[in-house]
Amino acid sequence: MSDTLDQIKLLVLAGNIRISDHGYDELAADGILAREAVEGLVNATIVEDYPGYPKGPCVLLRQKDSAEEYIHVLWGIPKGRSEPAVLITAYRPDPEMWDNGFLKRKR
Repeated sequence: MSDTLDQIKLLVLAGNIRISDHGYDELAADGILAREAVEGLVNATIVEDYPGYPKGPCVLLRQKDSAEEYIHVLWGIPKGRSEPAVLITAYRPDPEMWDNGFLKRKR
């Protein structure tokens, strides 16, 4: 498990969430509802963990939308802060770039 993911789950449970402007744009571009991205966090699988990312710790997760299709959601916490959980971006992963389970990038 990831410390970043644990912190993000606690923040989301407390309703301490922010969606970045970029996040809203990407949600809309791929037809993903913000509610789906937030609710899908409960059963998410870690794709990549970035605890030392310069803008603050973040974690890329594989989640499912309401149609049970996989989506990727990048969640983070601003550098030097302990809150809020920020939905940075979300998208439907491209099968040409990811393995069948959308957990590993193709080389």
